[in-house]
Amino acid sequence: MAKKNYRQRTETRPGNYFISNYPPYSFWKPELVGYALEALYKPPRPGNPIGLYIHIPFCRKRCHFCYFKVYTRQRAAEIQEYLDAVIAELDLYLKYDFLGGRKPHFVYLGGGTPSYLSTKQFSSFVEKLQKRLPWDCSQEITIECEPGTLSEKKLKTMRRKGITRLSLGVENLDEKILSINGRAHGKREIQQSWRWIQAEGFPQVNVDLIAGMLEENDGNWKRCIESTVKMQPESVTVYQMEIPFNTTIFQSMKEKGRRIAPVADWPTKRRWVDYAFLELEKSGYDIVSAYTAVRKGSKASFVYRDALWRGADLLSIGVSSFGHINGTHFQNEQNLKQYMERVQAGELPIYRAFSLSRKELMIREFILQFKLGCIQPAYFEKKFGFDITLEFSKQLRELRQVGFLLSRGEEYILSRNALLQVDSLLPAFFLPQHRDSLYA
Repeated sequence: MAKKNYRQRTETRPGNYFISNYPPYSFWKPELVGYALEALYKPPRPGNPIGLYIHIPFCRKRCHFCYFKVYTRQRAAEIQEYLDAVIAELDLYLKYDFLGGRKPHFVYLGGGTPSYLSTKQFSSFVEKLQKRLPWDCSQEITIECEPGTLSEKKLKTMRRKGITRLSLGVENLDEKILSINGRAHGKREIQQSWRWIQAEGFPQVNVDLIAGMLEENDGNWKRCIESTVKMQPESVTVYQMEIPFNTTIFQSMKEKGRRIAPVADWPTKRRWVDYAFLELEKSGYDIVSAYTAVRKGSKASFVYRDALWRGADLLSIGVSSFGHINGTHFQNEQNLKQYMERVQAGELPIYRAFSLSRKELMIREFILQFKLGCIQPAYFEKKFGFDITLEFSKQLRELRQVGFLLSRGEEYILSRNALLQVDSLLPAFFLPQHRDSLYA
């Protein structure tokens, strides 16, 4: 891990950059599904919380950079059929031992666009979920929202049904940039939805932004950050644009024979995120991870992130959703038709899985917590029995040599420069068999 290696990532090329789990998804296999089923029959580890993730795969449009499993132009009856299947899937899980009487520590409705559901569909769906697995003990209930799908009535219903955190997919505040990148909403819809959201007084609203969208430039990015600061959301998340292979941007590149994506290079994207963080810090925000700023005094938190990054179980339902139970990863069927058929046949729709060794569990939590910019060796010694200062001595030493890592008492602290490119540093901590492979 010589210093020059950190400078090799310049142009944005196709593939996955953002690391959300370990081992890489390409190692999760259909022939390992039996391990997932075994994990369901085991009681939970004492004191380990569980979260509930629900995947809603419907959107008004598919963004050009989107790599999630989404469906557009679905009729109301088709959406309702899917929601009924998700409830049926949850019913299948309720008979297994892994729950152990636990209620969700957090709930996350992701997509797709969960806010695409009609007010009536959302209300009925949430009531059915809560009846089966009550949310009264949940510390955080999040829903992802696209501004153009919101209405005053829908937001009132969300607040009444217990939503505590909105994740608002703004991405940019320039009409032209939004249009070029295939976003369904425009600037006017952002402004209108923001007025409604503020009136409802949600405990936390997170604004999502993306640095490096098609045709973005320095001037646009500065205006985007200026507008975001004026909004004063409780928290702001800034991601750097990547171009996975299943995006329409990559398909266009393929047709044109292009190897380099038509978006900002990595040094530019890192510079833009750094600019955003500096401006947010000037305005009273703290930087709490490689992607996130939290307004001081707002009491904003990321319960789902912190729980998952410390090994919480995750019951994940819906097409293509990813879960983690008793040390085993699993993903549902990725095709909507196959998902529906299996659930309607009374069968768990698990498509692939991976059971982690103790060391792999330790590495998973280490690389995820590394994104927070602060690592405490004592945590890993106590929980897993691994001394990371010995286990990762070479990697940690090389990070210190290039000024990316500092020691502060019993902690390791990442420099800002390291934090801005943290995903490119993480594979060095993978087991040898998991490096230099397709991530997804």
